[in-house]
Amino acid sequence: MLGFYDYTVVLTYISLGFSIVGMTRALEGDFRVAILCLALSGLCDMFDGKIARTKKNRTEDEKRFGIQIDSLCDVVCFGVFPIMICYCLGMRGAFSVFILALYGMASVIRLAFFNVMEEKRQNETAETRKYYQGLPITSMAIILPFLYLLRKYCGRYFLFVINVAVVVVGVLFISDIKVKKPQNPMIILLVALVGIALAFMFHLL
Repeated sequence: MLGFYDYTVVLTYISLGFSIVGMTRALEGDFRVAILCLALSGLCDMFDGKIARTKKNRTEDEKRFGIQIDSLCDVVCFGVFPIMICYCLGMRGAFSVFILALYGMASVIRLAFFNVMEEKRQNETAETRKYYQGLPITSMAIILPFLYLLRKYCGRYFLFVINVAVVVVGVLFISDIKVKKPQNPMIILLVALVGIALAFMFHLL
């Protein structure tokens, strides 16, 4: 069989699986489950790199495959999947679809650039990355749950809010800014915040 199937890419595949399930729920109008799937996909993405780095004897082909498969799955999980959720939430007018198209293009550009620079970086050093260039595409897994919570409070202004948010996030994907890579305390905080948002969404708090 083509490809690599060791434990270093398992979370990446699970992340993709969550996103595909979430897409089917978004199409059915079950936004709470769809956004839960997005959050779970983001959670998998937070830790897939850490797991991959535990295997010290990866070949160059395995490393390159890991970079490519991670970004290809990210295009689906945090590019196409949020676009589908936002479209189903009401971003259906011509201008909104244009915004979604720009978000999609920014996602692909950001990931392609990351692939080039990450492969170059890994050839130069074995150190772990400390900063990202541009906002990581996985940020949408944190941002969208909070945007969805605003739906209840924004009323007829929700569509305006989500349009603006998608534009801003898309621009930040391809902006030449340094974003510090979150360490364990920050990761725990982010997971906790998203967990609280999901709890409110499912009326658990």
